[in-house]
Amino acid sequence: MAIRRPDPTELDEIAADFGITLTPAQLAGYHAALQANFDAYDQLEALPDYLPAVRYPRQDVHQPAAADNPLGAWQCKALIRGQGAGPLAGKRVAIKDNIAVAGLPMLNGTFTLDGYTPEVDATVVTRLLDAGATIAGKAVCEALCFSGGSHTSASGPVHNPRRHGYSAGGSSSGSAALVAAGEVEMAVGSDQGGSVRIPAAYCGVCGMKPTHGLVPYTGAMPIESTLDHLGPITATVRDNALMLDVLAGVDGLDPRQALVGATGGYVEALSLGVAGLRIGVLREGFGQANSEAVVDEAVREAAQVLRRLGASVAEVSLPMHAQGPAIWLAIAAEGATQQMMKGNSHGFNWRGLYLNGMIGHHASWRERADELPDTVKTTMILGEYINRQYQGRLYGKAQNLARALRAAYDELFEDFDLLLMPTLPLRATPLPGPDAGLEDTLGRAFEMLGNTCGFDATGHPAISIPCGESDGLPIGLQLVGRYFGEREIYRAAYAFEQGLGLGE
Repeated sequence: MAIRRPDPTELDEIAADFGITLTPAQLAGYHAALQANFDAYDQLEALPDYLPAVRYPRQDVHQPAAADNPLGAWQCKALIRGQGAGPLAGKRVAIKDNIAVAGLPMLNGTFTLDGYTPEVDATVVTRLLDAGATIAGKAVCEALCFSGGSHTSASGPVHNPRRHGYSAGGSSSGSAALVAAGEVEMAVGSDQGGSVRIPAAYCGVCGMKPTHGLVPYTGAMPIESTLDHLGPITATVRDNALMLDVLAGVDGLDPRQALVGATGGYVEALSLGVAGLRIGVLREGFGQANSEAVVDEAVREAAQVLRRLGASVAEVSLPMHAQGPAIWLAIAAEGATQQMMKGNSHGFNWRGLYLNGMIGHHASWRERADELPDTVKTTMILGEYINRQYQGRLYGKAQNLARALRAAYDELFEDFDLLLMPTLPLRATPLPGPDAGLEDTLGRAFEMLGNTCGFDATGHPAISIPCGESDGLPIGLQLVGRYFGEREIYRAAYAFEQGLGLGE
Protein backbone atom coordinates (compact mmCIF):
# COMPACT_ATOMS: atom_id res chain seq x y z
CA MET A 1 0.00 0.00 0.00
CA ALA A 2 1.33 3.43 -0.93
CA ILE A 3 2.00 6.00 1.78
CA ARG A 4 -0.51 8.84 1.68
CA ARG A 5 1.18 11.99 0.39
CA PRO A 6 0.59 15.26 2.25
CA ASP A 7 -0.60 18.38 0.54
CA PRO A 8 1.39 21.59 1.03
CA THR A 9 -1.01 22.88 3.70
CA GLU A 10 -0.29 19.87 5.92
CA LEU A 11 3.45 20.41 5.58
CA ASP A 12 3.04 24.06 6.45
CA GLU A 13 1.11 23.15 9.62
CA ILE A 14 3.82 20.69 10.67
CA ALA A 15 6.54 23.27 10.07
CA ALA A 16 4.60 25.82 12.12
CA ASP A 17 4.38 23.35 15.03
CA PHE A 18 8.18 23.34 15.05
CA GLY A 19 8.31 27.13 14.89
CA ILE A 20 9.48 27.05 11.27
CA THR A 21 8.14 29.73 8.91
CA LEU A 22 8.15 28.90 5.20
CA THR A 23 7.48 31.20 2.28
CA PRO A 24 5.18 29.84 -0.45
CA ALA A 25 8.22 29.21 -2.62
CA GLN A 26 10.04 27.37 0.16
CA LEU A 27 6.95 25.30 0.92
CA ALA A 28 6.63 24.26 -2.72
CA GLY A 29 10.29 23.32 -2.75
CA TYR A 30 10.00 21.22 0.40
CA HIS A 31 6.88 19.52 -0.97
CA ALA A 32 8.70 18.54 -4.16
CA ALA A 33 11.89 17.47 -2.35
CA LEU A 34 10.02 15.11 -0.01
CA GLN A 35 8.42 13.02 -2.75
CA ALA A 36 11.47 10.78 -3.17
CA ASN A 37 11.42 10.12 0.58
CA PHE A 38 7.80 9.02 0.39
CA ASP A 39 8.79 6.67 -2.43
CA ALA A 40 11.25 5.04 -0.03
CA TYR A 41 8.46 4.66 2.55
CA ASP A 42 6.40 2.93 -0.13
CA GLN A 43 9.16 0.36 -0.44
CA LEU A 44 9.25 -0.10 3.33
CA GLU A 45 5.48 -0.57 3.54
CA ALA A 46 5.60 -3.25 0.82
CA LEU A 47 8.13 -5.39 2.72
CA PRO A 48 6.94 -8.14 5.10
CA ASP A 49 7.59 -7.51 8.79
CA TYR A 50 10.34 -9.51 10.53
CA LEU A 51 8.83 -11.25 13.56
CA PRO A 52 9.66 -14.34 15.64
CA ALA A 53 7.87 -17.58 14.75
CA VAL A 54 5.03 -18.91 16.89
CA ARG A 55 5.68 -22.59 17.55
CA TYR A 56 2.95 -23.91 19.83
CA PRO A 57 -0.75 -24.28 18.89
CA ARG A 58 -3.42 -22.30 20.73
CA GLN A 59 -6.59 -24.08 21.83
CA ASP A 60 -9.88 -23.20 23.50
CA VAL A 61 -9.34 -19.43 23.65
CA HIS A 62 -12.39 -17.95 25.41
CA GLN A 63 -13.59 -15.48 27.96
CA PRO A 64 -14.78 -17.37 31.05
CA ALA A 65 -18.30 -16.98 32.37
CA ALA A 66 -18.68 -15.02 35.60
CA ALA A 67 -19.24 -18.24 37.53
CA ASP A 68 -15.83 -19.46 36.36
CA ASN A 69 -14.14 -16.17 37.21
CA PRO A 70 -15.24 -15.32 40.77
CA LEU A 71 -12.24 -13.07 41.47
CA GLY A 72 -12.49 -11.19 38.17
CA ALA A 73 -8.87 -12.22 37.62
CA TRP A 74 -9.04 -13.93 34.20
CA GLN A 75 -8.99 -11.75 31.10
CA CYS A 76 -9.28 -14.86 28.95
CA LYS A 77 -8.59 -18.54 29.26
CA ALA A 78 -6.80 -20.79 26.79
CA LEU A 79 -4.81 -23.97 26.51
CA ILE A 80 -1.28 -23.70 25.11
CA ARG A 81 0.78 -26.78 25.82
CA GLY A 82 4.54 -26.44 25.78
CA GLN A 83 7.19 -29.10 25.31
CA GLY A 84 6.24 -32.50 26.65
CA ALA A 85 9.14 -32.42 29.10
CA GLY A 86 11.14 -29.76 30.84
CA PRO A 87 11.69 -28.13 34.22
CA LEU A 88 8.19 -26.59 34.17
CA ALA A 89 6.33 -29.65 32.91
CA GLY A 90 2.95 -29.87 34.62
CA LYS A 91 2.99 -26.23 35.72
CA ARG A 92 0.03 -24.03 34.76
CA VAL A 93 0.96 -20.42 34.11
CA ALA A 94 -1.08 -17.22 33.77
CA ILE A 95 0.37 -14.36 31.73
CA LYS A 96 -0.27 -10.76 32.72
CA ASP A 97 -2.36 -9.06 30.06
CA ASN A 98 0.27 -6.50 29.14
CA ILE A 99 2.41 -9.34 27.72
CA ALA A 100 1.88 -10.59 24.17
CA VAL A 101 0.57 -14.12 23.63
CA ALA A 102 -0.10 -14.82 19.96
CA GLY A 103 -3.75 -15.52 19.21
CA LEU A 104 -5.03 -14.34 22.61
CA PRO A 105 -6.70 -10.93 22.84
CA MET A 106 -4.77 -8.28 24.75
CA LEU A 107 -6.40 -5.38 26.61
CA ASN A 108 -3.77 -4.25 29.13
CA GLY A 109 -6.66 -3.36 31.37
CA THR A 110 -8.17 -0.81 28.99
CA PHE A 111 -10.67 -0.85 26.16
CA THR A 112 -8.41 1.44 24.12
CA LEU A 113 -6.71 -1.76 22.89
CA ASP A 114 -10.01 -3.29 21.77
CA GLY A 115 -9.52 -5.62 18.83
CA TYR A 116 -5.79 -6.17 19.31
CA THR A 117 -4.56 -9.75 19.15
CA PRO A 118 -0.77 -10.12 19.15
CA GLU A 119 0.81 -11.99 16.27
CA VAL A 120 3.83 -13.18 18.28
CA ASP A 121 4.68 -14.51 21.71
CA ALA A 122 6.74 -12.44 24.11
CA THR A 123 10.15 -13.95 24.83
CA VAL A 124 9.06 -14.98 28.33
CA VAL A 125 6.07 -16.86 26.89
CA THR A 126 8.26 -18.79 24.47
CA ARG A 127 10.72 -19.63 27.23
CA LEU A 128 7.96 -20.94 29.49
CA LEU A 129 6.56 -23.15 26.73
CA ASP A 130 10.01 -24.39 25.77
CA ALA A 131 10.45 -25.40 29.42
CA GLY A 132 7.29 -27.52 29.36
CA ALA A 133 4.79 -25.16 30.99
CA THR A 134 1.14 -24.93 29.99
CA ILE A 135 -0.23 -21.43 29.42
CA ALA A 136 -3.71 -21.33 30.96
CA GLY A 137 -4.65 -17.82 29.83
CA LYS A 138 -4.22 -14.09 30.39
CA ALA A 139 -4.58 -12.48 33.81
CA VAL A 140 -6.36 -9.15 34.28
CA CYS A 141 -4.11 -6.19 35.04
CA GLU A 142 -4.75 -2.60 35.98
CA ALA A 143 -5.55 -0.10 33.22
CA LEU A 144 -2.27 0.41 31.35
CA CYS A 145 -0.66 -0.88 34.58
CA PHE A 146 -0.96 2.54 36.28
CA SER A 147 -2.15 1.38 39.71
CA GLY A 148 -0.98 -0.52 42.75
CA GLY A 149 -4.59 -1.33 43.59
CA SER A 150 -6.90 -3.69 41.76
CA HIS A 151 -9.83 -1.44 40.90
CA THR A 152 -8.95 0.33 37.62
CA SER A 153 -9.20 -2.39 34.99
CA ALA A 154 -11.87 -1.81 32.35
CA SER A 155 -13.15 -5.34 33.00
CA GLY A 156 -13.85 -4.53 36.64
CA PRO A 157 -12.08 -5.01 39.98
CA VAL A 158 -9.99 -8.02 40.90
CA HIS A 159 -10.85 -9.37 44.35
CA ASN A 160 -8.34 -10.60 46.90
CA PRO A 161 -8.78 -14.37 47.25
CA ARG A 162 -8.17 -14.02 50.98
CA ARG A 163 -11.05 -11.57 51.41
CA HIS A 164 -13.64 -10.72 48.78
CA GLY A 165 -14.14 -6.99 48.38
CA TYR A 166 -10.52 -6.22 49.23
CA SER A 167 -7.70 -5.25 46.91
CA ALA A 168 -5.56 -7.93 45.33
CA GLY A 169 -2.89 -5.30 44.67
CA GLY A 170 -1.64 -4.20 41.30
CA SER A 171 -0.87 -3.76 38.67
CA SER A 172 -0.30 -7.53 38.28
CA SER A 173 -3.56 -8.01 40.14
CA GLY A 174 -4.95 -11.05 38.34
CA SER A 175 -1.55 -12.77 38.24
CA ALA A 176 -1.16 -12.82 42.03
CA ALA A 177 -4.82 -13.54 42.71
CA LEU A 178 -4.85 -16.60 40.45
CA VAL A 179 -1.71 -18.01 42.07
CA ALA A 180 -3.03 -17.34 45.58
CA ALA A 181 -6.35 -19.00 44.69
CA GLY A 182 -4.55 -22.10 43.38
CA GLU A 183 -5.95 -21.73 39.86
CA VAL A 184 -2.40 -21.73 38.48
CA GLU A 185 0.96 -22.57 40.01
CA MET A 186 2.80 -19.67 38.38
CA ALA A 187 2.22 -16.32 36.74
CA VAL A 188 4.27 -13.64 35.03
CA GLY A 189 3.87 -10.05 36.18
CA SER A 190 5.47 -6.74 35.34
CA ASP A 191 6.86 -4.28 37.85
CA GLN A 192 7.46 -0.56 37.28
CA GLY A 193 6.60 0.75 40.75
CA GLY A 194 6.05 -2.47 42.67
CA SER A 195 3.52 -4.21 40.46
CA VAL A 196 4.86 -7.73 41.08
CA ARG A 197 5.63 -7.27 44.78
CA ILE A 198 2.50 -5.32 45.75
CA PRO A 199 -0.05 -7.98 44.71
CA ALA A 200 2.25 -10.71 46.02
CA ALA A 201 2.21 -9.04 49.45
CA TYR A 202 -1.54 -8.39 49.46
CA CYS A 203 -2.38 -11.93 48.31
CA GLY A 204 0.22 -13.80 50.35
CA VAL A 205 2.40 -15.26 47.57
CA CYS A 206 5.98 -14.86 46.33
CA GLY A 207 6.81 -12.17 43.78
CA MET A 208 10.29 -11.38 42.46
CA LYS A 209 11.29 -8.20 40.66
CA PRO A 210 14.66 -9.25 39.22
CA THR A 211 17.57 -6.95 38.47
CA HIS A 212 16.64 -4.53 35.70
CA GLY A 213 17.16 -6.30 32.38
CA LEU A 214 17.73 -9.79 33.77
CA VAL A 215 14.44 -11.00 32.26
CA PRO A 216 13.81 -9.77 28.69
CA TYR A 217 10.90 -7.36 28.40
CA THR A 218 10.53 -8.16 24.69
CA GLY A 219 6.88 -8.40 23.65
CA ALA A 220 5.48 -6.72 26.76
CA MET A 221 3.77 -3.33 26.65
CA PRO A 222 6.15 -0.94 28.39
CA ILE A 223 5.56 2.02 30.65
CA GLU A 224 9.07 3.47 30.92
CA SER A 225 12.10 1.57 29.68
CA THR A 226 14.32 2.38 32.64
CA LEU A 227 11.61 1.16 35.05
CA ASP A 228 10.26 -1.86 33.15
CA HIS A 229 10.76 -5.29 34.78
CA LEU A 230 9.12 -8.68 34.26
CA GLY A 231 9.17 -11.24 37.04
CA PRO A 232 7.71 -14.48 38.41
CA ILE A 233 4.82 -14.79 40.86
CA THR A 234 4.43 -18.18 42.54
CA ALA A 235 3.07 -19.86 45.63
CA THR A 236 6.49 -21.02 46.85
CA VAL A 237 10.05 -19.75 46.79
CA ARG A 238 11.29 -22.91 45.05
CA ASP A 239 8.85 -22.46 42.19
CA ASN A 240 9.87 -18.81 41.97
CA ALA A 241 13.54 -19.71 41.62
CA LEU A 242 12.68 -22.47 39.15
CA MET A 243 10.70 -20.02 37.04
CA LEU A 244 13.44 -17.37 37.08
CA ASP A 245 15.94 -20.01 35.92
CA VAL A 246 13.75 -20.34 32.82
CA LEU A 247 13.00 -16.66 32.25
CA ALA A 248 16.39 -15.04 32.81
CA GLY A 249 18.97 -14.30 30.14
CA VAL A 250 19.63 -12.15 27.11
CA ASP A 251 17.39 -12.59 24.05
CA GLY A 252 19.15 -10.11 21.74
CA LEU A 253 15.96 -8.06 21.28
CA ASP A 254 15.72 -5.98 24.46
CA PRO A 255 18.11 -3.04 24.96
CA ARG A 256 17.40 -3.14 28.71
CA GLN A 257 19.70 -6.18 28.86
CA ALA A 258 23.00 -4.49 28.06
CA LEU A 259 24.55 -5.32 31.45
CA VAL A 260 23.26 -8.89 31.83
CA GLY A 261 25.91 -11.58 32.04
CA ALA A 262 25.71 -15.19 33.19
CA THR A 263 22.39 -16.24 34.69
CA GLY A 264 20.86 -19.27 36.38
CA GLY A 265 21.68 -21.37 39.41
CA TYR A 266 18.77 -19.95 41.39
CA VAL A 267 17.31 -23.32 42.40
CA GLU A 268 20.74 -24.65 43.31
CA ALA A 269 21.25 -21.67 45.61
CA LEU A 270 18.30 -22.69 47.77
CA SER A 271 20.27 -25.52 49.37
CA LEU A 272 23.00 -23.17 50.60
CA GLY A 273 20.92 -21.89 53.49
CA VAL A 274 21.07 -18.52 55.14
CA ALA A 275 24.08 -19.09 57.40
CA GLY A 276 26.73 -16.45 56.80
CA LEU A 277 24.47 -14.00 55.00
CA ARG A 278 24.60 -10.43 56.33
CA ILE A 279 21.16 -8.85 56.45
CA GLY A 280 20.55 -5.16 57.12
CA VAL A 281 17.16 -4.21 58.54
CA LEU A 282 16.51 -0.86 56.86
CA ARG A 283 15.25 1.58 59.48
CA GLU A 284 13.58 3.89 56.97
CA GLY A 285 11.46 1.03 55.65
CA PHE A 286 9.49 1.03 58.89
CA GLY A 287 7.36 3.60 60.67
CA GLN A 288 6.21 5.42 57.56
CA ALA A 289 3.25 7.80 57.64
CA ASN A 290 0.76 5.07 56.74
CA SER A 291 2.58 2.09 58.30
CA GLU A 292 0.49 -0.35 60.28
CA ALA A 293 2.14 -1.38 63.54
CA VAL A 294 1.13 -4.99 62.97
CA VAL A 295 3.03 -5.00 59.66
CA ASP A 296 6.21 -3.52 61.12
CA GLU A 297 6.06 -5.95 64.02
CA ALA A 298 5.62 -9.02 61.81
CA VAL A 299 8.56 -8.03 59.59
CA ARG A 300 10.84 -7.39 62.56
CA GLU A 301 9.88 -10.82 63.90
CA ALA A 302 10.80 -12.26 60.50
CA ALA A 303 14.25 -10.70 60.83
CA GLN A 304 14.69 -12.54 64.12
CA VAL A 305 13.70 -15.82 62.46
CA LEU A 306 16.49 -15.30 59.92
CA ARG A 307 18.91 -14.55 62.78
CA ARG A 308 17.96 -17.80 64.51
CA LEU A 309 18.54 -19.63 61.23
CA GLY A 310 22.13 -18.39 61.13
CA ALA A 311 22.11 -15.05 59.34
CA SER A 312 23.85 -12.01 60.71
CA VAL A 313 21.15 -9.37 61.25
CA ALA A 314 21.69 -5.72 62.17
CA GLU A 315 19.79 -2.47 61.77
CA VAL A 316 21.04 -0.04 59.14
CA SER A 317 19.96 3.45 58.12
CA LEU A 318 19.78 5.17 54.74
CA PRO A 319 17.85 8.47 54.90
CA MET A 320 17.90 8.75 51.10
CA HIS A 321 15.55 5.74 50.95
CA ALA A 322 12.72 8.14 51.79
CA GLN A 323 13.51 10.18 48.67
CA GLY A 324 13.06 7.17 46.36
CA PRO A 325 9.36 7.79 45.69
CA ALA A 326 9.97 11.40 44.58
CA ILE A 327 12.80 10.34 42.28
CA TRP A 328 10.69 7.52 40.88
CA LEU A 329 7.64 9.76 40.37
CA ALA A 330 9.49 12.18 38.09
CA ILE A 331 10.82 9.33 35.96
CA ALA A 332 7.48 7.54 35.84
CA ALA A 333 5.28 10.57 35.11
CA GLU A 334 7.34 12.19 32.37
CA GLY A 335 8.83 9.00 31.00
CA ALA A 336 5.51 7.18 30.74
CA THR A 337 3.81 10.18 29.16
CA GLN A 338 6.50 10.40 26.50
CA GLN A 339 6.94 6.68 25.83
CA MET A 340 3.43 5.31 26.28
CA MET A 341 1.18 8.14 25.32
CA LYS A 342 3.18 10.22 22.85
CA GLY A 343 5.27 7.30 21.59
CA ASN A 344 2.25 4.97 21.33
CA SER A 345 3.71 2.49 23.85
CA HIS A 346 7.08 1.84 22.21
CA GLY A 347 8.71 5.21 21.70
CA PHE A 348 11.80 5.59 19.55
CA ASN A 349 15.60 5.38 19.53
CA TRP A 350 16.19 1.78 20.56
CA ARG A 351 17.00 -1.46 18.71
CA GLY A 352 14.91 -4.56 19.21
CA LEU A 353 11.49 -6.07 18.50
CA TYR A 354 8.68 -3.59 17.82
CA LEU A 355 5.13 -4.93 17.86
CA ASN A 356 3.56 -2.69 15.26
CA GLY A 357 0.05 -4.01 15.82
CA MET A 358 0.32 -2.94 19.44
CA ILE A 359 1.61 0.48 18.40
CA GLY A 360 -1.25 1.01 15.97
CA HIS A 361 -3.99 -0.11 18.35
CA HIS A 362 -2.65 1.84 21.32
CA ALA A 363 -2.49 5.02 19.21
CA SER A 364 -6.30 5.00 19.21
CA TRP A 365 -6.38 5.98 22.89
CA ARG A 366 -6.70 9.58 21.70
CA GLU A 367 -10.15 8.75 20.34
CA ARG A 368 -11.27 7.31 23.70
CA ALA A 369 -9.26 9.38 26.15
CA ASP A 370 -12.31 10.10 28.30
CA GLU A 371 -12.53 6.37 29.05
CA LEU A 372 -9.06 6.25 30.57
CA PRO A 373 -9.05 5.86 34.36
CA ASP A 374 -8.17 8.74 36.63
CA THR A 375 -4.81 7.13 37.46
CA VAL A 376 -3.73 7.42 33.83
CA LYS A 377 -5.28 10.84 33.23
CA THR A 378 -3.61 12.45 36.24
CA THR A 379 -0.24 10.92 35.36
CA MET A 380 -0.47 12.17 31.77
CA ILE A 381 -1.49 15.68 32.81
CA LEU A 382 1.28 15.86 35.39
CA GLY A 383 3.94 14.47 33.05
CA GLU A 384 3.01 16.79 30.19
CA TYR A 385 2.79 19.88 32.40
CA ILE A 386 6.21 19.28 33.96
CA ASN A 387 7.74 18.56 30.56
CA ARG A 388 6.35 21.75 29.05
CA GLN A 389 7.44 23.88 31.98
CA TYR A 390 10.90 22.40 32.48
CA GLN A 391 11.67 20.90 29.04
CA GLY A 392 12.72 17.52 30.44
CA ARG A 393 15.22 18.99 32.90
CA LEU A 394 13.55 17.50 35.98
CA TYR A 395 13.30 14.11 34.29
CA GLY A 396 17.03 14.27 33.64
CA LYS A 397 17.71 15.31 37.23
CA ALA A 398 15.61 12.41 38.52
CA GLN A 399 17.57 9.96 36.37
CA ASN A 400 20.81 11.39 37.75
CA LEU A 401 19.53 11.06 41.30
CA ALA A 402 18.40 7.50 40.58
CA ARG A 403 22.08 6.74 39.97
CA ALA A 404 22.93 8.45 43.24
CA LEU A 405 20.28 6.38 45.03
CA ARG A 406 21.65 3.21 43.48
CA ALA A 407 25.14 4.17 44.63
CA ALA A 408 23.83 4.75 48.16
CA TYR A 409 22.27 1.28 48.29
CA ASP A 410 25.38 -0.22 46.72
CA GLU A 411 27.46 1.30 49.50
CA LEU A 412 25.28 -0.56 52.02
CA PHE A 413 25.84 -3.75 50.03
CA GLU A 414 29.56 -3.48 50.80
CA ASP A 415 28.66 -4.46 54.37
CA PHE A 416 25.42 -6.37 53.84
CA ASP A 417 24.29 -9.04 51.39
CA LEU A 418 20.60 -8.17 51.69
CA LEU A 419 18.33 -5.41 52.94
CA LEU A 420 15.13 -6.30 54.79
CA MET A 421 11.96 -4.25 55.25
CA PRO A 422 8.19 -4.52 54.85
CA THR A 423 7.17 -4.92 51.23
CA LEU A 424 4.28 -2.56 51.89
CA PRO A 425 3.47 -0.41 54.91
CA LEU A 426 -0.06 -1.82 55.16
CA ARG A 427 -2.23 -4.83 54.46
CA ALA A 428 -4.83 -5.08 51.70
CA THR A 429 -7.45 -2.35 51.82
CA PRO A 430 -11.13 -2.39 50.75
CA LEU A 431 -11.80 -1.90 47.05
CA PRO A 432 -13.22 1.55 46.27
CA GLY A 433 -16.89 1.46 45.41
CA PRO A 434 -18.17 2.28 41.92
CA ASP A 435 -19.09 5.81 43.06
CA ALA A 436 -15.85 6.48 44.92
CA GLY A 437 -14.43 9.98 44.60
CA LEU A 438 -11.13 10.92 43.04
CA GLU A 439 -9.30 11.05 46.36
CA ASP A 440 -10.27 7.50 47.25
CA THR A 441 -9.63 6.14 43.74
CA LEU A 442 -6.13 7.62 43.56
CA GLY A 443 -5.35 6.91 47.18
CA ARG A 444 -6.10 3.21 46.84
CA ALA A 445 -3.93 3.12 43.70
CA PHE A 446 -0.74 4.71 45.06
CA GLU A 447 -0.82 4.55 48.87
CA MET A 448 1.48 1.53 49.20
CA LEU A 449 4.53 2.43 47.06
CA GLY A 450 6.94 3.72 49.73
CA ASN A 451 9.23 0.67 49.89
CA THR A 452 8.80 -0.65 46.36
CA CYS A 453 9.04 2.06 43.72
CA GLY A 454 12.56 3.26 44.55
CA PHE A 455 14.00 -0.12 43.63
CA ASP A 456 12.42 0.15 40.18
CA ALA A 457 14.32 3.42 39.73
CA THR A 458 17.61 1.88 40.88
CA GLY A 459 17.08 -1.54 39.29
CA HIS A 460 18.01 -3.65 42.33
CA PRO A 461 16.38 -7.07 42.64
CA ALA A 462 13.73 -7.47 45.33
CA ILE A 463 11.34 -10.21 46.40
CA SER A 464 8.17 -10.18 48.47
CA ILE A 465 7.41 -13.30 50.47
CA PRO A 466 4.62 -13.82 53.01
CA CYS A 467 5.84 -13.52 56.61
CA GLY A 468 2.57 -13.58 58.52
CA GLU A 469 -0.95 -12.31 58.57
CA SER A 470 -3.28 -10.30 60.75
CA ASP A 471 -7.06 -10.57 60.77
CA GLY A 472 -6.75 -12.97 57.84
CA LEU A 473 -4.83 -10.52 55.62
CA PRO A 474 -1.28 -11.39 54.53
CA ILE A 475 1.84 -9.37 55.40
CA GLY A 476 4.77 -9.22 52.98
CA LEU A 477 8.49 -9.26 53.77
CA GLN A 478 10.77 -7.62 51.19
CA LEU A 479 14.36 -8.74 50.67
CA VAL A 480 16.52 -6.58 48.40
CA GLY A 481 19.89 -7.60 46.94
CA ARG A 482 22.78 -6.12 45.06
CA TYR A 483 22.67 -6.13 41.24
CA PHE A 484 22.30 -9.73 40.03
CA GLY A 485 22.12 -10.89 43.66
CA GLU A 486 19.03 -13.02 43.11
CA ARG A 487 20.78 -16.13 44.44
CA GLU A 488 21.35 -14.55 47.85
CA ILE A 489 17.76 -13.33 47.92
CA TYR A 490 16.47 -16.83 47.21
CA ARG A 491 18.76 -18.35 49.85
CA ALA A 492 17.28 -16.15 52.56
CA ALA A 493 13.69 -16.36 51.27
CA TYR A 494 13.78 -20.15 51.07
CA ALA A 495 15.41 -20.55 54.50
CA PHE A 496 12.74 -18.31 56.01
CA GLU A 497 9.94 -20.20 54.26
CA GLN A 498 11.32 -23.55 55.40
CA GLY A 499 11.93 -22.25 58.89
CA LEU A 500 8.22 -21.56 59.19
CA GLY A 501 7.34 -24.94 57.73
CA LEU A 502 5.91 -23.40 54.56
CA GLY A 503 6.55 -24.08 50.88
CA GLU A 504 7.75 -27.39 49.56
